[in-house]
Amino acid sequence: MAGERMRRVNEAVREVVSAHLAEDVADPRIGFVTVTGVETSADLRSARVFVSVLGGDQEREAALDGLSSARGAADEADADARLRARRLDPRGHADHGAPVPRGTEAVARMTTATEQEQVLEELRAAPKLFLTTHENPDGDALGSLRAMQLVLEALGKDTVMYMGAAEFPLPHEYRHMRFDDVLREPPDDLEERLVVFLDCGNMDRMPVEFLKADGVRIVNIDHHHDNTRFGDVNLVVPEAACTAQIVYELGRELGVELSRPLAEALYIGLVTDTGKFMFENTTPAAHQMAADLIAAGVHPAEIHQRLYEGLPFSRIQLLARALASVQRFDGGALTLTHLTRDDFAHSDADESDSEGIVDHMRQVEGTLVACLIRDLVADESRRKVSLRATDGRVDVSRIARGFGGGGHRQAAGFTTDMQLPDLIERLRSEVGSQL
Repeated sequence: MAGERMRRVNEAVREVVSAHLAEDVADPRIGFVTVTGVETSADLRSARVFVSVLGGDQEREAALDGLSSARGAADEADADARLRARRLDPRGHADHGAPVPRGTEAVARMTTATEQEQVLEELRAAPKLFLTTHENPDGDALGSLRAMQLVLEALGKDTVMYMGAAEFPLPHEYRHMRFDDVLREPPDDLEERLVVFLDCGNMDRMPVEFLKADGVRIVNIDHHHDNTRFGDVNLVVPEAACTAQIVYELGRELGVELSRPLAEALYIGLVTDTGKFMFENTTPAAHQMAADLIAAGVHPAEIHQRLYEGLPFSRIQLLARALASVQRFDGGALTLTHLTRDDFAHSDADESDSEGIVDHMRQVEGTLVACLIRDLVADESRRKVSLRATDGRVDVSRIARGFGGGGHRQAAGFTTDMQLPDLIERLRSEVGSQL
């Protein structure tokens, strides 16, 4: 079987098993299980199904016991998987004879070597590591990056962090975080280091060629549901509220004490990616994590003040110009504003001062999708688009992927050179197509 066709068989089986576990298995033990990958055997008679489990040893063992008991759902999954196989011919024709692994076998043979365990093995074994995150880093990216560095430092690892020089200065709200030790050029011994990506949905979100070289071993740790699994080892947990939550669990598994600096870095990732605990990704586990971090010394009021107060006046001026340009389309389903290069110049603002403006659009009654379009200061032909969904009716990550971007179902973005009128019409069409 051709490689591309096998990949599609694997993905079809993964989707079917995931759907049946989510919809047909009423077992609380598997509530934090994600089916992250499938490796079908060459004879197509069985498959190894890889899962990630959010939690410690007790939660993981309970989840795996629950999966072993899920044979009823697996039998139902078999029929669906066979139907999906009809669409797997690489030329786009139905292939009615394509066999797929029986669902029962696929679930019964789930390996106990979960992705979390694989990542833990990699981190324990590597003496030297290189940590990085995506371009234009947000609070979760920065918090996860610093937190992972502190976890590995506690284990005595030789660890360096990297962000490109163009990322500095950081947005105002993150400048209190200590990143003076971040490398802005690759180290000479990169080939000796395990590369760990944090909060990065795809490789292109860290657009540097040296990380794509042969021989670079990559561990990919993320919670974006559309992660492209570009690593040699991948730990992708869409159920996690943020990547910082995954780092928090890894730190616990590695036996690292929750110091105050580590707790603060994790809390910044958690509070920013949950929208101050207001977004739908705010789960009981997120609140339990917050409680643990507060017990370790985090002062929520201090973190809130650093992140959301004491902002420069230029940011308020830029917000005023954005609010003055708000447009609403299609009965208010799309609420949009546009910032030009002149808006930044007249406000004496930099690009990072646009952070948070899109959330004001999100608050407008009747809005399904909020949108901020801002012209790039350094490139007048390109625009950055930030999207926010107010509920589950529109998946904005699907829209962003159509433009080469990505993100979450309720928060996503992309960069484009499309002209403004055409861009707005395309956004209206994309939103409308999901309603």
